[in-house]
Amino acid sequence: MQAKIRKIIADEIFKLYKVKVEPEISRPEEKFGDYTSNISFMLAGQLHKNPKEIADSLVDNIKFSLNSQATEVKNVANFINIKLSDEALREDMKMAISYQPDFFRDQVVVCEYSDPNPFKILHVGHLYTSIVGNAIANLFEVAQARVVRASFGGDVGLHVARTIKGIIDSSNGLENSLKKCYELSKESDLQAIITWLGESYVFGNKIYENGGQGTEEIKSLNSQIYEIVEKKDHTSDLSKLYWLCRDWSYEYFKEFYDYIQITPFDKYYPESETAPIGIRTVKEQLKKGVFEESEGAIVFKGEKYGLHTRVFITSQGLPSYEAKDLGLIMTKYKDFSFDKSIVITGNEQTEYMKVVLKSVEQFEPKLAERTTHLTHGMVKMTGGVKISSRKGNGLTADQVIQNTARINFENTKSDNIETTLGAIKYAFLKQRLGPDIIYDPIESVSLIGNSGPYLQYSYARSISILDKASKSKLPTNFKYDPRERLLARKISEYPEYLNKAINEIMPHHVATYLYELAQTFNKFYEHSRVIGDDREAIRVNLVENYSKVLKKGLTLLSISALNQI
Repeated sequence: MQAKIRKIIADEIFKLYKVKVEPEISRPEEKFGDYTSNISFMLAGQLHKNPKEIADSLVDNIKFSLNSQATEVKNVANFINIKLSDEALREDMKMAISYQPDFFRDQVVVCEYSDPNPFKILHVGHLYTSIVGNAIANLFEVAQARVVRASFGGDVGLHVARTIKGIIDSSNGLENSLKKCYELSKESDLQAIITWLGESYVFGNKIYENGGQGTEEIKSLNSQIYEIVEKKDHTSDLSKLYWLCRDWSYEYFKEFYDYIQITPFDKYYPESETAPIGIRTVKEQLKKGVFEESEGAIVFKGEKYGLHTRVFITSQGLPSYEAKDLGLIMTKYKDFSFDKSIVITGNEQTEYMKVVLKSVEQFEPKLAERTTHLTHGMVKMTGGVKISSRKGNGLTADQVIQNTARINFENTKSDNIETTLGAIKYAFLKQRLGPDIIYDPIESVSLIGNSGPYLQYSYARSISILDKASKSKLPTNFKYDPRERLLARKISEYPEYLNKAINEIMPHHVATYLYELAQTFNKFYEHSRVIGDDREAIRVNLVENYSKVLKKGLTLLSISALNQI
């Protein structure tokens, strides 16, 4: 209906003033109607007319064009307010349930998120970006894009060398460390192995930060590991240790994604695959003047673009993160010829990515133009826990999940992983992408207030009502009472919030809508008996439509819609 109203207003303006416009249509407070337009203010300057004069000239014509679909069209403070008939509102509601946006029909959209590094434990930041990235990918899929879910991680680099050094030194040598790994493979579960890898990383990092011979040994290990991966060597003890630990990490990532119930990734890009492409491209573009040599390294001078200088190839000839990311952009395009590439990282990489994309813009401008870098802040638990896996005091993803599960059980006596994950996912997704994320596990599991379990419980309540309902036929030409109408109106708003979430790439708009929808439903149910009431058929129809829209929204956020809790 919103599109029809917009067209009617645009047509009437052209008839009266010979001006082509795209009117803005929004939702006023319910007491003012179902739709409103500020078109009279938009046109006042252009037409050199008073907004009241413009609004008054349009009201009657709009009312005539809408005919029986509107009961009121009024000029209220020079806004054109429209109240739909109940029949039109029901049609609006039906359209909301079947609504299928197609903003990105047949476009290839690569969504890159999570980006865990092998040889390290996943922390709460990975949990956050996995959940949010998955929801963003879902948004593009709903908009008919052909979505490729991708992840990128450092299977080479100093962090790998630190972990390997920690393993070797804590096991009293390379030979012993390999024996220990084989024993762990036979005797320990994956979680215990990954915990040990994390402890080894912390140990190795302490060695590196102490400086001296240990630091130099780690740097040497780093070069050796690059060579092992480049040559695909599986013969030496060091190479066997490396490949075994890398395989553990990949298995760990897969189990984690399965556990938190997000859509599997289509492609995982290890840095070892993108680094050679990055090196080759940087050296090619060095000859064309895009990059410059500086003290034995190859750099991009960003100052001429209002940015800063960054190293792409070190003086030792090794690729930096910048070269690996450049190689990743080139590889993703080679693999998928994307129309749009979404990259989600922490906001500490904002300036870094500006330099990388600006360098790409100099020789492949379309790739830079098609790449959108989205950033998020740090996840902070109530009480303020800073993430630092280097120091060994970082908050792991598993700790967040298990802590939330414990609180959930204490508060609700439910040990259902679906409600625990629903609590975490919704708590993350209801917050706007960008600033720091505050996570309160107690608030997240509450069955009252703005939480995932509250939505899950509201859905379960609607299913319970439908299970008890009779099969009464919906009467024709009925009128809604005020509370019924309020629920129908809220159901009909779903497409507007969904469109906004897709256009802004902001899943929190969907979360906001679902909470408002559940609140409206619960207020309706509190004052309007459904089963056994004279208006049962009408109200059951509303509950059925409500449950369908709520489930669509929860599914989009990858939150389970539970029939009972």
